[in-house]
Amino acid sequence: MKKYIRFVTAVAALVPMVALAAETGETSGDLAAAAAAFDVKDFAVALAIGLGAIGPALAIGIIGAKATEAIGRNPEAASKIQTAMILTAAFAEAVAIYALVVALIIKFV
Repeated sequence: MKKYIRFVTAVAALVPMVALAAETGETSGDLAAAAAAFDVKDFAVALAIGLGAIGPALAIGIIGAKATEAIGRNPEAASKIQTAMILTAAFAEAVAIYALVVALIIKFV
């Protein structure tokens, strides 16, 4: 698991540099030129929305799984469980929207 996390972190750090190098017209593949064009603000935006979306995504998955379990155990209470599930998922999704707003503020301010 640790190797996977290190790999994802390395890719997440290098992809913006390569993309910015392509945007600035660097065709030699020189990462030093890409690193010079790299803006920390862009990395902060990516980090804010990336980390801000992971939590709500996991939460909504867990909410759906637990609601399905509960409905399976007690089918008569399906409407009450579904109402609570939708309300809770909406609150979890609001966290992702806040992360998007923060990312946009970082990007444009």
